[in-house]
Amino acid sequence: MYKSLQEECYEANMQLPKLGLVLFTFGNVSAVDRDRAVFAIKPSGVDYAKLTPADIVICDYEAKVVAGTFRPSSDTKTHALLYKTWGDIGGIVHTHSTHAVAWAQAGMDIPIFGTTHADHTHQDIPCAPALTDEMIQGDYEHETGNQIFGVFAEKGLNHKEMEMVLLQNHGPFTWGKTAEKAVYNAAVLEELARMAYLTLQINPNTPRLKDTLRMKHYERKHGVNAYYGQGC
Repeated sequence: MYKSLQEECYEANMQLPKLGLVLFTFGNVSAVDRDRAVFAIKPSGVDYAKLTPADIVICDYEAKVVAGTFRPSSDTKTHALLYKTWGDIGGIVHTHSTHAVAWAQAGMDIPIFGTTHADHTHQDIPCAPALTDEMIQGDYEHETGNQIFGVFAEKGLNHKEMEMVLLQNHGPFTWGKTAEKAVYNAAVLEELARMAYLTLQINPNTPRLKDTLRMKHYERKHGVNAYYGQGC
């Protein structure tokens, strides 16, 4: 009964190595079925080259395994909490992509320097602070989700407008209406992280994108009068 969901999740996971976002067994993608209140996720520690649709694990919103013979990703509780809290997202991606992780390890937001960034979000990409010792020693993966909610609340961010985040010392999470869109956002995040890094190497004093240009590019693609692309 979960075959189509497993296939969707499998195809999304297989995009990560193709896009150069993961090495070996790093990272994971999940896809949700809101009607059944379950999500599919990559099994823990399984090499992408050996992964099959049947290997994909099905879990509920409490991160309990509903179907599958493998242990689910070690990040399953984070995915579960995001799905449970944000009822309009359909897919989640976690990677350890190089440039995004570099910003996360530095504990820094990714500044908005150009229109490529503004085409996707009109604000700096946030980096949630490192978890406390109590959070790490407690329900670590669940608390990782809470840390994401915390930085969004602190900065007044909307998860529909900002579909990506960094976790200090850890790495990026992205989400979207579908698993495919979440993968797209993971690739975009890595490229924005790379561009910002290179920009600061060329000119450490580069100013952020001015507000008029920042909002023009965001709204022409996402605003009520958007005119980017071909529409529906």
